[in-house]
Amino acid sequence: MRVNRILLSSSLIVVALVLQVSVLARLHLPGAVPDLLLLTVLGLALVYGHVGGALVGFGAGLLADLAPPADHAAGRYALVLCVIGYLAGLVKPENGRLKSATAPMVVVVAAAIGSTLLYAGVGALVGDTAARHVGLGSLLFTAALYDLLLAPFVVPGIMALARRAENDPLAETNSQAKKPSISSGWLSGGTGLRIGGQRGGLGSLKVKAVRAKTARAGRIKGVKRL
Repeated sequence: MRVNRILLSSSLIVVALVLQVSVLARLHLPGAVPDLLLLTVLGLALVYGHVGGALVGFGAGLLADLAPPADHAAGRYALVLCVIGYLAGLVKPENGRLKSATAPMVVVVAAAIGSTLLYAGVGALVGDTAARHVGLGSLLFTAALYDLLLAPFVVPGIMALARRAENDPLAETNSQAKKPSISSGWLSGGTGLRIGGQRGGLGSLKVKAVRAKTARAGRIKGVKRL
């Protein structure tokens, strides 16, 4: 990953994790907790693609596994967010811009349900049955609902920041192609003509007209002398 991607992703992940642990986790909402860290990973994955999304998801999940008050095995949430970031990055459009808000909202709902199921599945493999006691159905519903309500305030802003920090080679080549070359600028400034432009064409037409007039005047003078 590029340096600007690493710096931006690290900053956003740290801020999201602090807000989730210190604010969202203390709201004591029924069911699941709004997953701000998951939404941050989704916003970055939709811009960086599947590889960048997997790396960002793994780093974010590992940080969440190690941050207090984590009560599960280290690496469990890292695996979940790594898979979710990879799958979300596959939805990234070719030009890096989404035409409507429908696709991100569908991705958010699918990621909320998928991360909850995957987290519960990994927990069942290691002997953690907390999801069964709470109720998996209520967890899925509340996780999708909370993340869907929070997504319009988080995902677009994350994507905008990621695009602004990202160096777009297509945009650079287009802007360079639109700029006139230095040599053509010097020529137009010194002679008033453009290479292959309209001024050069008009100038050549004027020169031809003047030459035609002088030729006609020479012929008329020659006839009069005879």
